[in-house]
Amino acid sequence: MTPRNELLFLALGGSGEIGMNVNLYGCDGKWLMVDCGITFGDASYPGIDVILPDLQFIEDRVDDLLGIVLTHGHEDHIGALPYLAADLGVPLYATPFTAGLIHGKLAEEGIDDRVELNVVKEEGPFDIGPFTITYTPLAHSIPEGNAVLIETPYGKVFHTGDWKLDDAPSLGGSATAEELTAIGDKGVLALVCDSTNVFNPEASGSEADVRKGLDEVVAGAKGRVLVTTFASNAARLQTLGEVARDTGRELCVAGRSLDRIIRVAKATGYLRDFPELIDFDKAMTLPASRVLIVATGGQGEPRAALNRIAEGSHVLKLHQGDLVVFSSRQIPGNEIAIGKIMNTLADKGVDIITDRQAFVHVSGHPGRPELAEMYKWIRPEIIVPVHGEIRHMHEQARFALEQGVPKAVKQQNGEIIRLAPNGPQKIGHATVGRLVLDGDVILPADGATMGERRRIALYGQMSVAVAIDRKGKLLGAPQIRVQGVPVEEDREDLIEAAADAAAEAVKKDWRDREKLRESLRLAVRRVAVRFTGKKPVVDVLLIEA
Repeated sequence: MTPRNELLFLALGGSGEIGMNVNLYGCDGKWLMVDCGITFGDASYPGIDVILPDLQFIEDRVDDLLGIVLTHGHEDHIGALPYLAADLGVPLYATPFTAGLIHGKLAEEGIDDRVELNVVKEEGPFDIGPFTITYTPLAHSIPEGNAVLIETPYGKVFHTGDWKLDDAPSLGGSATAEELTAIGDKGVLALVCDSTNVFNPEASGSEADVRKGLDEVVAGAKGRVLVTTFASNAARLQTLGEVARDTGRELCVAGRSLDRIIRVAKATGYLRDFPELIDFDKAMTLPASRVLIVATGGQGEPRAALNRIAEGSHVLKLHQGDLVVFSSRQIPGNEIAIGKIMNTLADKGVDIITDRQAFVHVSGHPGRPELAEMYKWIRPEIIVPVHGEIRHMHEQARFALEQGVPKAVKQQNGEIIRLAPNGPQKIGHATVGRLVLDGDVILPADGATMGERRRIALYGQMSVAVAIDRKGKLLGAPQIRVQGVPVEEDREDLIEAAADAAAEAVKKDWRDREKLRESLRLAVRRVAVRFTGKKPVVDVLLIEA
């Protein structure tokens, strides 16, 4: 599909899921991408940490793609660029802090010289083909969170990115009510809006209030205090620097991603008054009551600093009477991993505080009162909910109509929406899906490799190796190997029975080699079913001498 005299919207990620945000706008034969993020693997993707969007739709039209505009620096908005941007071969546009994070990622992959990265100041519009782009700063949990005003011959779109309202943001600025009202006064066709917190009846709250809550918690602690938060939450890092000063503690940071965020933030003019950091060794020699540690790993990531500290394999140690503060929200799906770390800490006698016990976190996404304010200021003709699961987006569509927005479209990944003229209309469907980063290789999330790995994870694996001569005579006993099949004490009995079954299959079907391979596979699997009730993956190695 090629956009003609019209304005199209298409989400390739982030609509119907949390994370992996990729959005396309099309008009006059050209496409513009807004954001290109990742999401993270779970138990349904064995061995996978990073999941990428499938960009086949726009890869097939890459000559018509003009560029990628990035709203801010969170992984779910920029994380796919190191793996996909070079192949797309189009310029990237980002404000200085976001560009600093992107450049670091591209450099790590060794492709920074192959990708054009344009650093854009927040003031003033710039043109990309038929699209005129203006960044509009909005508060979020990372410096330089931006909405993008996209002007086209067919109407204007206000694409919010991730945002919240905060009258006292700790880092960066935010457009005022008057500035947002002025945008609405000039007419906005569509508001493409973050849906993450639509079920929250309260406003998200200010980072200034979090400082007060953390001050109280840390001041009341007798031993070491470790605060875990999202590494990219530079606003929270600023707050924690202030809390360290407020409570007379030295600040220590544990986690490579935290080091990177601090480095880029300082290079782009943020965290200028951040306390001087102490190293791990000094942190362990100071009195416990004088140390405040900031660490990654609040979502239960096994290789992150908090997990290693909890298990005792890190230079930094926690002991009975120390305190761990979870200054972040629990992402759905991470409950078991987070609970495991909490239990490990509790077993050491470490105290734990979350946002359920004290005011130690605010979200970076808008609750219902904030959404209502944005509708009032921007006054769009159409609401296009994005950034959420289906239930979040449908609820925002309903809520926006209730608040007086004339039209709403309930879309999800892959649905091509004509916003103008005569929109919104669903006019087609694009190929969408997921890719996985497996080691250094990008694969289909539901391809053969992941299918095999899931089957092995569910059922286990057995292999049978058989050597025969030209007349079908066995040259030694069949060799059986077992992995992940539920046999313990009777493993040798299973192996013996499987070898006998394989020998019988050879006697029966040795004349037809392909039939023999399948007979060996089935014979070994039947033995496994008889012993365990499971149907393992069976690999056959047939050697002819």
